[in-house]
This record gives sequence, structure tokens and C-alpha cells, in this order.
Amino acid sequence: MSKDQYTMQDPTTMYTKAGPEFQQFQNPPGLEEEMIPKPDAGEETYRGTGRLMGRKAIVTGADSGIGRAVAIAFAREGAHVVLSYMPEEEEDAKEVVKLIEEAGRKAVAVPGDVKDEEYCESLVQAAVDQLGGLDILANVAGMQQFVEDISELTTEQFDATFKTNVYSLFWLCKAAIKHMPPGSSIINTSSIQAYSPAPILLDYATTKSAINTFTKALAQQVAPKGIRVNAVAPGPVWTPLQISGGQPQSKLKQFGMNTPLGRPGQPAEMAPAYVFLASQESSYVIGETLNANGGKPTP
Repeated sequence: MSKDQYTMQDPTTMYTKAGPEFQQFQNPPGLEEEMIPKPDAGEETYRGTGRLMGRKAIVTGADSGIGRAVAIAFAREGAHVVLSYMPEEEEDAKEVVKLIEEAGRKAVAVPGDVKDEEYCESLVQAAVDQLGGLDILANVAGMQQFVEDISELTTEQFDATFKTNVYSLFWLCKAAIKHMPPGSSIINTSSIQAYSPAPILLDYATTKSAINTFTKALAQQVAPKGIRVNAVAPGPVWTPLQISGGQPQSKLKQFGMNTPLGRPGQPAEMAPAYVFLASQESSYVIGETLNANGGKPTP
């Protein structure tokens, strides 16, 4: 991607298509730094315009992938950021902290596991204590592990996927709303899998459908408080989630090629959707799921 997100470009050729070099594996949760090619999270390209000046945000999964791109974008738009990530992702997280601080914003790193309710509550408290409040919550962290047959899908994995993808939303939203003033925004992360589920992603796809419904129900509940709740539904995006058990190795060399654009998305292409939903520009957008999937039809 050349220059920045405001430069007119052909979306079919902005980024490389998948190929044999995409076939790689890391133990979960995976590190972005070791991926080939390395995903673009907007480190060199995202240009802010002050749309979130002075805002106070939490971003989960902020070390890599879409969460990384969102944290960078929020900071360059003027927001201070609490970063949530797994302790084993510290090396990636350090890079994001550096980029946020280079943007002149405050970065508060709080490693931990969103499957833990107390940890989720501690994230909100960190924002209140260290940023002086909270008005943006971006729930991006997710668990995705493919399993070919339901007979091999364990209760432990099913439970972990729901705890990571759905329970954490409940815990974080419940804790955050108590502190959020009118004008605040919550942005959840759904997926194309909510509409077009892959048979090998039974648990993951089910959680993403649940996130859509959770978002629409909560949005109606808190709209009278002046708090907006929306979701972004990415399509196939090149992140550590895919190469650490999210997809079979055999499928990675064709990853994203079944989209109308013919290529996978990059985290940098997702971040502007989160910025829009966090900003005052989307003041009349509530309970919406914004699809960023390279052209795949959705309901």
C-alpha cells in the first residue's frame, strides 16, 4: 500500500495475492513479527486526521492483526489506548506501544487472558485509573482453531472459543458501560463466518453469529444512554490467527482468493471501519454490522 489510506488505488492490486509462501505454521497465538509476508497494520501508512482527539480507548488483541491496526489508528487519530494481549505476545505488543507513544499518545499495556472475568474488569479499571476514563471499547481479540469433524471438537476448545469470543464481550461491556459517558462507542468484531460459515470452523462461526446478535441487542439497550454499539465483520484477513491453527496449511496458499477482489485483506484495511464507528461521524449508526470482506455478499 503506497502513501496512506487517502491515496486512490486499485483495490485488486493494493496487496499481494496468496501463494505458496503463505503456507506456514506457528503455535498459537502466533507472532506477527515472524510471519511471511508480514501483515500490514498501517505502521507505515495510516495517517490520522484528529478524529479521536483526546479519546480514551481499550483495544483487545492489540499486539497483532486487526487489533494492532486499530490501536495504531486510534492513537494516530488522537486517542490514548489501553492494550490487551496475551503475555506470550509481548514482543509484538512492545512495537505497538512504541508506535502509540511516537504518535504522542499514552499507551497502557495490560497483558492477560480475556477468558478471565477478573482480567476483563482490570482492563476497564486500568483505563479509568491511568487514562482518566473510558469512551471507546474495541473488542477485537478472538480464538479460531479449525477442526475437521465435530467428533474431534472437544468441549474444552468449544468452551475456550466461547469464553474468548463471546464471554469477554459480555464481561468487558458490562464493566465498561458503568464508566462510559454519552458519546461513547463500543465496537465488536464479527466475521464473514457469521453469514457463510466454514464447516471446519463450527465453534468459531457460531460465536461470530452470536456477536452480531449480542451487538444488536446491547445497542438498543444502551442507546438511550448515548452509548453506541456496532460491529465490524471482516472477511479473510492476513493475521497470526490464520497461521496458528485458524486454517489448514493446505488452504493458506489460496487464502482470500475466493473473494471478488481475489486476495486476502490486510489489518490496515480494517482499521478505518473501527475509526469510523468510534468517531462522532457515525453518531446515527447504532446496532450495525459493517462488513469489510472484499466483496462477499452478506444479508
